[in-house]
Amino acid sequence: MWAISGILAAAGAIFIYEAPALFKGRFMKELWLFSILLVVGTGLSILLSLHVEIPNPLDWIITLYQPFSNLMNNILK
Repeated sequence: MWAISGILAAAGAIFIYEAPALFKGRFMKELWLFSILLVVGTGLSILLSLHVEIPNPLDWIITLYQPFSNLMNNILK
């Protein structure tokens, strides 16, 4: 529970520090992107602190290219 509180406090502090400058400079697209990335990062950090298994994107890439790799290995043998 303390880890989640710390993550939320850090995310809140980051938002309070960064958002006013983006809002004041009228960088609305950048503010939306910053907010979305901050929420995604915060959510992933909370899931990691709860020891939830998060899939690795590298596994998806390996699954996608494995048939091509096997084909090339068979051709080059």
